Amino acid sequence: MDNNHRYFFKIATSCNEFERIHQLNYQTFSEEIPQHEKNEQKKLVDPFHHENTYIICIKDDELIGMVAVRDIRPFSLDRKIGAIEDSLPISVNRPCEVRLLAVKKEFRNGRVFVGLAQFLAQYCLEKGYDAAVISGTVHQLKLYSQMGFQPFAQLTGTEEALFQPMYLTKETFEASLAGRILHPAIPFLPGPVHISDEVRAALMGRPYSHRTKDFSEKLNRTRDLLCGLTNAKHVQVLLGSGTLANEVVAAQLSLIEGRGLILANGEFGSRLVEQAQRQGLSFDVLEKEWGQAFSKEEIVEKLSTKSTWIWAVHCETSTGMLNDLTLLKRIAEEYGLKLCLDCISSIGAVELDLSGVFLATGVSGKALRAFTGLSFVIHHHEVAPSPVLPKYIDLGVYMIKDSIPFSHSSNLVDALLVSVENINDETYMKIEEVHQWLKNTLNHYGLHLISSDDNSSPILTIELPAAVSSYEIGKVLYYNGYLLHFQSEYLRERNWMQIACIGDYPTATLEKMTALLYQVVTYELKQLQASTSKFLNEGAKSGREVTLIT
Repeated sequence: MDNNHRYFFKIATSCNEFERIHQLNYQTFSEEIPQHEKNEQKKLVDPFHHENTYIICIKDDELIGMVAVRDIRPFSLDRKIGAIEDSLPISVNRPCEVRLLAVKKEFRNGRVFVGLAQFLAQYCLEKGYDAAVISGTVHQLKLYSQMGFQPFAQLTGTEEALFQPMYLTKETFEASLAGRILHPAIPFLPGPVHISDEVRAALMGRPYSHRTKDFSEKLNRTRDLLCGLTNAKHVQVLLGSGTLANEVVAAQLSLIEGRGLILANGEFGSRLVEQAQRQGLSFDVLEKEWGQAFSKEEIVEKLSTKSTWIWAVHCETSTGMLNDLTLLKRIAEEYGLKLCLDCISSIGAVELDLSGVFLATGVSGKALRAFTGLSFVIHHHEVAPSPVLPKYIDLGVYMIKDSIPFSHSSNLVDALLVSVENINDETYMKIEEVHQWLKNTLNHYGLHLISSDDNSSPILTIELPAAVSSYEIGKVLYYNGYLLHFQSEYLRERNWMQIACIGDYPTATLEKMTALLYQVVTYELKQLQASTSKFLNEGAKSGREVTLIT
């Protein structure tokens, strides 16, 4: 790990971090800048400490920089110059105050200050602040300017410690050095994924009517390519999400006599169950623990003499596991069942042969790397319209109208066509290479993966130690430039996070992201260990009996 990898920025949360904040506060504003009296403890606790949110920089487990944010009035600057609104050259509705910007002397090379400014800007935007004010030491005005701060009002302080009131807005930050070099977080999501400039350009073209010959030709070309990707005979493209496509499947199943079986071993299998219930289907459910594979014996045992169809998720996004397509096709053939599959996260991510599958669904916005908004239903048989189904979810209506029974989006279709044209054998090879590299690296770091090698998809699910929060780890990675999948409720409940490797990632990016993930998890575990040790030591010194609940 090089020097750059060892820096990261986060919001302070632990007692150990707060102790080091007080120490750096003292070193900067008592010893270096004579703003406060010195003391024997060599600690300076800010009077607004309990109202502050501290953004800190960590290098090799050492706290080397910080800045504090608070939004409770009056600000310390209000006390010095009066209400800030009276002096600001701009109108503000929800300001915050930035204080205690400090970096240890040996690390004042610009990178830490820039990183703090970038984190600060993102944090303020997320909180809805429209301006931040600060008292900047006159010795570092150039530095503050590089971070986007602009001077206003008169100087404050004493001759030994003069400060310039300054303000920061979204516009001044974006025009600054720190703002110009800030890049959006690199996404490692199951969707949306990184979208190429070529696909973006297609989306931004001039819209045209879905009734034109040009639209029909492009849509048919897209459908042919999708059939080629999945070894299917027909595909109908719908204007809507994957949920719509699965509703269309459920509607078709409602026309079939007999009983069905739904396999559920994750969030999206459970969603199929709910959709089937809402459509009033007659079915049984084979439910397993999340991430556990289905065996032939379990599936066959759950079938009845009335079973006519089976419905499952191919790539269960919530766990990242691939359910065994070959096994499901074999069971369907052996027992005369119509097999339906949710392939929303697998089309474009892994090679698929959907021959022998009755109905399958996919979307434009995941591994196909186009924009969300289109979904599709894949089938091999001719489908006639049904008078008992709502037209919008009647697959037969789409088939007789060549997928244009209603208004369509030329922009979304153009973008999808460009993305599908770029998927080939090399695409799958690159995804698999990244997939294997990530699995090996994460295993090397000792991080626990949910899916085994036998059924692992390019969506890798990591179960973090119970002592650290997957949500908090995910936020740290996001603020440091990498967007992993961690915000979904089903992941938070299980303390899981996911890395989807279905984009095009340089090796250097993968190395930095995984090294940072390992560093942050290790750091947080150390913080917990330090806090626990301190708690036990204090209990021992006081003679109290200490019990840890784990």
